[in-house]
Amino acid sequence: MKKQSKQQVTGAQSLVDSLAKAGTEVLFGYPGGSVLDIFNCLPEAPFQFVLGRHEQGCVHMADGYARAKGKPGVCLVTSGPGATNTITGLATANMDGVPLVCITGQVPMNQIGTDAFQEADMNGICRAVTKHSFLVQSTDEVPETVAEAFYIATHGKPGPVVIDMPKNVQRAFTSAQYPERVSLRAYHPESMATSSQMARFAKLVNEAKRPVIYAGGGVIAGGAASDVANLAHKAQIPVATTLMGLGAFNENDPLSLRLAGMHGSAAANYAINSADLIIALGVRFSDRVTGKLAAYAKRAKIIHVDCDPASIGKNVSVHLGIVADVKDVLTTVNSRIKSAEHADWLAKIAEWKKKRPVSYKPMHPNVIMPQAVIEAVDKATRGRAVVVTDVGQHQMWSAQFFRHNLPRHFISSGGMGTMGFGIPAAIGAAIARPDHQTVAICGDGGAQMTFEELVVAVEHKLPVTFIVINNACLGMVRQWQELFYGKRYSGSILSVRGRMANEHLEQDLKYDYLPDLKKLAEAHGADAYRVIDPAKLEPTIRKAVNSGRTSFVEVIVEPRANVYPMQPGGQPVEGMIFE
Repeated sequence: MKKQSKQQVTGAQSLVDSLAKAGTEVLFGYPGGSVLDIFNCLPEAPFQFVLGRHEQGCVHMADGYARAKGKPGVCLVTSGPGATNTITGLATANMDGVPLVCITGQVPMNQIGTDAFQEADMNGICRAVTKHSFLVQSTDEVPETVAEAFYIATHGKPGPVVIDMPKNVQRAFTSAQYPERVSLRAYHPESMATSSQMARFAKLVNEAKRPVIYAGGGVIAGGAASDVANLAHKAQIPVATTLMGLGAFNENDPLSLRLAGMHGSAAANYAINSADLIIALGVRFSDRVTGKLAAYAKRAKIIHVDCDPASIGKNVSVHLGIVADVKDVLTTVNSRIKSAEHADWLAKIAEWKKKRPVSYKPMHPNVIMPQAVIEAVDKATRGRAVVVTDVGQHQMWSAQFFRHNLPRHFISSGGMGTMGFGIPAAIGAAIARPDHQTVAICGDGGAQMTFEELVVAVEHKLPVTFIVINNACLGMVRQWQELFYGKRYSGSILSVRGRMANEHLEQDLKYDYLPDLKKLAEAHGADAYRVIDPAKLEPTIRKAVNSGRTSFVEVIVEPRANVYPMQPGGQPVEGMIFE
């Protein structure tokens, strides 16, 4: 029930007041004609406003903020192209279950449907890439709509919600107040495990001889990392994670199997393939993990716990599906789990780890291997930095060669695989977690997609280290072309010489890459370095991460390096490639 007040405010002011009531601490955005009334209220707003340089970047900043902070990210953009520029960011957040509230401007209600200047049907456009969208048709609806948007974004499986605000709604007056509670008649996502489900869960775990915990992003979103560790240690169960689940279990722990899936460790994939029980927590069984579905974990019974009912049984048949909060389930079932050792099983896993470690071989003594860059970051930050990646080979190397020990310390676009995510998301993460070092690891391809956001870090004096692993190509595309397309490098070579010569990649230490990323970073106001000599790699990265300033490090690396191990898409575990 809404309280009423005699005080009248505009819809724009009501929106700003409601965002504050919802707990907004930072608003990312970009202005335009359809939201000028809202921007007019921002100087007195009780939260920080961060001006991005492109609407897609604003959404990625809000996304990075949400993943690092564990609270909804919030962004504001204008109508038309401003709104449509958010779509990639919204889709990225939607695929990875990130809570976001995105406010978009809209033409006045009486102009909707007339092809008015900068009109875009956001309700229709964003239906497939958001959890929900609102078109606010009355100023009196503003406070309640904001409350409902934050509720939907954070309850059940998290996700992005759009509030489309027509200009006349922003200008009209209202006395409506922010509701004390939210009750949505058609949306009740909370579910609890039954006693019988808990009994079956415990029975399956207690009877298993070769169990594996498979932890995903839902563990981190639900704050259940410590509960996973308790279960693993009590019953001596090895733990594999998804890309989104990195940090859900300490990778320095002997029970860690590390990353599973296409570029996961052999131990993780072999263990899942040989397990008699998989305890899947907060995962959706992505094709990047399962490979050939018909051959996936055929020896195992599967317990699947997830807050999203649509995920249960969608890709993989399960023996016990539980729609509930992962933390609630693990807390409840813990007392029913018996202590165990599984000595033979753990010995077999130790053998796999020893025989097939995640490793690499230098290809040239005077050329930096890209994997060494990640190891240098791990060493310089003592494994405690918030690592934000773009998408491509460097993303997989960051997953493999950085030891992920803490939740919300690895931020990456998983499901959507969005190039251009790294730079703006790192800015959002750094604003969310000023008490931690933030390192963005990008490729030269993805960095060029959102490079303009670097100036935002400089403006706000953020001590973020942006590292670009420059192999003069779109590395993952090039790798697939090498392995599966007869080395026909079509559209994947970014160096001038390599493109003009139209030849296979050959290492040349002369810098001829365009654009000159070091000069570009300097033009944006960052401290900038370029590293070509392997001997200067560690000292340069150490200097950058410890400088307390916005730093940019471009590392020229071996362009022929590939990500291994690799389980080709749609193939079984037996098809893993190691070199």
